[in-house]
Amino acid sequence: MPAVTMKQLLEAGVHFGHQTRRWNPKMRPYIYGERNGIHIIDLRQTVEQMETAAKYVRDLTAGGGSVLFVGTKKQAQGAIAEHATRSGMPYVNYRWLGGMLTNFATIQKRIFYMRELRRLEVSGEINALPKKERLKLRRELSKLEQNLGGVVDLQRVPDSVFIIDVNTESTAVTEAARLGLPIIALVDSNCDPDAIDYVVAGNDDAIRAADLIAGAIADAALEGRSLAGAKASKGEADEDVEPGTESVPADDAPPQDFVVEQPEAVNNG
Repeated sequence: MPAVTMKQLLEAGVHFGHQTRRWNPKMRPYIYGERNGIHIIDLRQTVEQMETAAKYVRDLTAGGGSVLFVGTKKQAQGAIAEHATRSGMPYVNYRWLGGMLTNFATIQKRIFYMRELRRLEVSGEINALPKKERLKLRRELSKLEQNLGGVVDLQRVPDSVFIIDVNTESTAVTEAARLGLPIIALVDSNCDPDAIDYVVAGNDDAIRAADLIAGAIADAALEGRSLAGAKASKGEADEDVEPGTESVPADDAPPQDFVVEQPEAVNNG
């Protein structure tokens, strides 16, 4: 079964591009035509592109890799948070902080600080602080949660990035490209697809379109993680078998009436 079907794409409005006067000529290969001054995206290509992107994500996560979901525009925020959380992947859906990828060591320090503030809040230790300091720390925690809450468990730079709207997330595209990270993106008719490794041509302004594409990427990630879990379980099971206790294949087993003959005694005398 394909990652998404033509019917799903049509129902979500993925085929609607931008006004013809606002297009990027580099998107010409992905455009089917125009209607009432609006570009119509060729969904036949989009179905194939989604299949390719889903296979890449499935293989990546099956090998233990991670995909960072990025979408800070209002139409994408909910879908990004929901599907990234569902698939156990990190995400950014409020604001992209400069250096999120290229200066990850500094970002990680802020993540550690956020974890410490969380600990103070959960343990109740924060209530022992003076009121002014307590309010200040809670404001800091709220801000950090907005910006970094989705990457709190990120231990290293992700292996790939999935983006909705490459124009809005141009800084994320630049940083990922600089580090050589593969980029999967929902690319509308007004965007530049050159820096994108896995282009998924489609409407990036519709909530249903963002939800459909992010959901398909999350499903692929879940499938990959499931394969990784099955592989790990099989490896553990193989390790539990003690050396020398493996069963002998039927073809190699001796016949029932097989008898080992004893050598005759040699008379030396």
